[in-house]
Amino acid sequence: ERDFAFALKYHLPIAQVIEVPGAPEYDTTRWQEWYAHKDRARVIRSGFLDGKSHSEAVTAVAQALSDKGLGHIKTTWRLRDWGISRQRYWGTPIPIVHCHTHGAVPVPESELPVVLPEDCIPDGSGNPLNKREDFLAARCPVCGAPARRETDTMDTFVDSAWYFMRYCDPDLQEAMVGAGTDYWMPMDQYIGGIEHAILHLLYARFWTKVMRDLGLVKADEPFTRLLTQGMVLNHIYSRRSDKGGIEYFWPHEVDNVTDASGKVIGARLKDATHGLPAGTQVDYEGVGTMSKSKNNGVDPQDLIDRFGADTARLFVMFASPPEQTLEWNDAGVEGAHRFLRRLWSFAAQRRAALSPANETQAAMTGVTAAGKALRRELHVILKQISYDYERMQYNTVVSGCMKLLNALDSHATATDGADPPVLREGMSILLRTLYPACPHLCSVLWQDLGFGDDACDLLDTPWPAVDDLALQQDEITLVLQINGKTRGSLTVDAQASTAQIEQAARQSAEVARFSQGQGVRKVVVVAGRLVNVVV
Repeated sequence: ERDFAFALKYHLPIAQVIEVPGAPEYDTTRWQEWYAHKDRARVIRSGFLDGKSHSEAVTAVAQALSDKGLGHIKTTWRLRDWGISRQRYWGTPIPIVHCHTHGAVPVPESELPVVLPEDCIPDGSGNPLNKREDFLAARCPVCGAPARRETDTMDTFVDSAWYFMRYCDPDLQEAMVGAGTDYWMPMDQYIGGIEHAILHLLYARFWTKVMRDLGLVKADEPFTRLLTQGMVLNHIYSRRSDKGGIEYFWPHEVDNVTDASGKVIGARLKDATHGLPAGTQVDYEGVGTMSKSKNNGVDPQDLIDRFGADTARLFVMFASPPEQTLEWNDAGVEGAHRFLRRLWSFAAQRRAALSPANETQAAMTGVTAAGKALRRELHVILKQISYDYERMQYNTVVSGCMKLLNALDSHATATDGADPPVLREGMSILLRTLYPACPHLCSVLWQDLGFGDDACDLLDTPWPAVDDLALQQDEITLVLQINGKTRGSLTVDAQASTAQIEQAARQSAEVARFSQGQGVRKVVVVAGRLVNVVV
């Protein structure tokens, strides 16, 4: 549009080289919005480019220039300048002193680090460092004359762009980074919030390459794999004050007002607060990102005090896939707590069956048919859990752990604790797979049930391996169809041949019942799935 306006102003010829189906007539005297529809436009009057879409034409031009040796495709990334200094007390001091004669002079390396005083109290009147003569007073490193110390501090992004490097050598005092980065970097997995998905990652990459060029690290990129996690949302309640400002209220301070369909359309204050009487109407703004300013945050410490850290961790992992937004729900926290209580109760009630005496492989020889079915179910679930952990779908990992407990509890209840070797194996699998989400409870149960020698060894215990033998079945159940309609099921030996399955189908009670005396014309077997008897 800007080029079009320029051409009109200076009376430059404008040739139509794009065409959009169904668009109005092309007019070189005025700009029309359809001229910019690159997704629908086709190139015309342009020789070998005719008929191509916009993107196809761009690619073709680039390729033609490359073929003639006149140019090539290049992607350019632009990183905007970002001032690192901030006029505030917190942050890393900028090691500069200002001399009347020599201007800004770097602090000598021997005098680093510059340390901030720790007793300043920001009061809103500006940077409190400007009032601290003991910090401001310095000597010029060049001439020794009195100088003033820089009071700006670095923005926190300067630290966040390379903080992970320090984790590789956390106790190193003599240098910025050490040999630990040779072993640990690049990082295998980085998890960051969606609000930092662009700038933070750009500057982390930029900082890593700067450090590489300076010879401080050998890594070219900071992260091998990235997970951008979703935001945590909660309900927002507000009210326009008499002075025109907006007041926000905590969700626990209001009762929702709903319409006939149950949709929240507003709220009322439960009690007198903010100088307003109980029952005052407030607006419901829906759900939004948790924010201190909007009074809709949840303090994890409150959850930890009420339910314990494991419950808080379990709920956050179970509530939604990590890359999606999470809508906070107090009922969900209570549900996570109930599951952990069930796990604790199961361990207490089935302590005898879960004892170390039932851990030998030889004990598996006496397992019942129900026990074998349970063991197969346990390893099927374990296989899915392991897969979900690899793809970081932690909500389904927790769901799998819940299925493990349900399977163990159902079998123990139905058989009064039969097949203790399978129950102990299942408990071992459950505690190891649940451990990353609930390390405290799992460590205690692991020790208490005699799986380890000390309280910490669960951390070093290998991840459970799927037993392929456990996945094998003695019998399989196939869907039984007669003339294409499902009429029941057929249980056969897992190793049965096609001929044996056909014979079993012909002799089944369902075929005798639904064939109405007609002979069997054909039997179709779909391996592992169904049998269709045609009469």
